[in-house]
Amino acid sequence: MRAWLCSMLTALAVMAQEAAPARAQVRSSAEAVVQAKPDQAQIEIGVTTQAATAQAAAAQNATQLDAVLAQLRKLLAGRGTLETSGYSLVPNYRYPKDGKPEIAGYTASNLVLVKTQELKLVGAVIDAATQAGANTIHRLRFMLRDDEAVRLEALREATRKARAAAEAMAAAAGLKPVRIVSIEHAPAPAFRPMREMAMARAAEIAAAPTPVEPGVIEVQASVTLVLEAAP
Repeated sequence: MRAWLCSMLTALAVMAQEAAPARAQVRSSAEAVVQAKPDQAQIEIGVTTQAATAQAAAAQNATQLDAVLAQLRKLLAGRGTLETSGYSLVPNYRYPKDGKPEIAGYTASNLVLVKTQELKLVGAVIDAATQAGANTIHRLRFMLRDDEAVRLEALREATRKARAAAEAMAAAAGLKPVRIVSIEHAPAPAFRPMREMAMARAAEIAAAPTPVEPGVIEVQASVTLVLEAAP
């Protein structure tokens, strides 16, 4: 009796599966971009010097950088931080037409990263640094100290778009949404590319205040959604 009952239940289950309408999967991808105002700036300021010897290049660089740091500390006055981000001391080679390469001198380069939440100080920082002896502004970057809320907003918007697109495709095919099978998101860069500023003519640029416009930060999210649909 028990064996017969099990057989009947199995047969009914198979019949139910065969009677169930076939389901399709609809895949959709969407992107969303949310804009936010930056609340922090990072500026990489450098001093590059050349001399006949390594010692002379390094000493000249140290003297020049000390003057730059003194001006920046005075300007920031607790409203920002300074930290060394790079240092190099390399030989400069001369290549005679006939003969081996010769060392013609040395180049010393020292980079300092300036961080501040006072965005209105960015132009003044650049001016103070170049007037004190800095000859390189390697990069200027506006960013968010905490972008989590903006990221989540972008993810919600991308998910909403992906779902709406999947449901629209299903409806166009005469299908009704049943359930969401999966949702995935692809990490995307949070910030726009860094701004590069060359300061080869620092003396001329320093003669007038440097205008700086922070603009906005764009946070992007990309979502792929799979929707199950049936007739």
